[in-house]
Amino acid sequence: MAVRVADTRRRPEVSIGGEAGRILRNLDYVLLGAVAALVAYGLWVLASVSRNDVPGDPDFFLVRQSVNVAIGVAVLALTTALNPELYRRLRVPLYAAALILLAIVFVADQVRGTRRWIDIGFFQFQPSEIGKALLILVLAGFLADRARRLDEWGTTMGAVGLAAVPAVLVFLEPDLGTALVYVAILGAALFVAGTRWLHLATLATVGVLTVVSLFWLFPAVGIQVLEEYQIERLTGFLDPDHDPDGATYNVTQSITAVGSGGLDGRGVEGATQTNMNYLPEHSTDFIFSSLAEQRGFFGAALLLLLYGLVVWRAIRTIALAPSLFTAIVAGAIVVAFVFQVFVNVGMTIGVAPITGIPLPFVSYGGSSMLVTLGLIGLLQAIHVRGRLALER
Repeated sequence: MAVRVADTRRRPEVSIGGEAGRILRNLDYVLLGAVAALVAYGLWVLASVSRNDVPGDPDFFLVRQSVNVAIGVAVLALTTALNPELYRRLRVPLYAAALILLAIVFVADQVRGTRRWIDIGFFQFQPSEIGKALLILVLAGFLADRARRLDEWGTTMGAVGLAAVPAVLVFLEPDLGTALVYVAILGAALFVAGTRWLHLATLATVGVLTVVSLFWLFPAVGIQVLEEYQIERLTGFLDPDHDPDGATYNVTQSITAVGSGGLDGRGVEGATQTNMNYLPEHSTDFIFSSLAEQRGFFGAALLLLLYGLVVWRAIRTIALAPSLFTAIVAGAIVVAFVFQVFVNVGMTIGVAPITGIPLPFVSYGGSSMLVTLGLIGLLQAIHVRGRLALER
């Protein structure tokens, strides 16, 4: 009788080309197209608002931002190719790396009275931007590993502790805006993971009490936690007519620029708020104001529609995520992205305090561009793995 012998030979591994083919077939090309349009639009806006900023070199900021975009695209490709579950296994060293980078800035030279950048000669980057991405991965891994204990206070407080350390370090730089992004990431991670509503409500209450203490209770007894300029910004937000030549000058000029744009804008040559430098930081913090002045409501609306398209596709990625870990990652990315857009646009029109949060894909800056494109690559990686899981 013939006896069947099991074939113990190893099956050939999937070729690199085959793996790349599967990734390319399952990419979210709508998301990719929306991001490409945003990046191109951002470069176009930056070129027009910064053309007079460096005498004799109208393309100074455009060239450097184009280099940032090129590097960012490489980062996007890399994060798309890597399996997101790899970060889950490496969450402890990733968390340690985030804390080390955030701590290094305290021994770096100050720039404009703050310690937010690390200068490595040919490139200057913000660890707090990288910290956002690393915090998302760390919190997602922590909560996913405790999926059966999400209703316990120990799990919730463990996540709070993990987020609190880097958030406090960023707050002390000082960078209140980015610290708030970290808080938003924490809230999103807990919500998507399925934390009990009682826990979320309790944390929200504690958050409100903390804000009240920082802004009112502590100063009332002589304890000043916030920097003087932060207090002035908050005072200016609550009372826009206060000190129009000082604390509220920036937001006054910003609102003037936005309002003067009308429906179709004043054009590049007619945008006096931008061209004459009445509007400060018009290539970074207040670039949305310059866009609205030059291109009007239609130009600003187009930008917001592109943001909406990115958010819609990112939300679809949450539903397609193949695991709790990847769902939390996608959810936190969406909330962090929306939070930054809302706060930046809001502060330019006076509905949010000035915090210095960059406008994704539009504000000049290498750190923000690289990290944001990397997070888009992470969303693509989750989308691809989700599609592949459905095919099995």
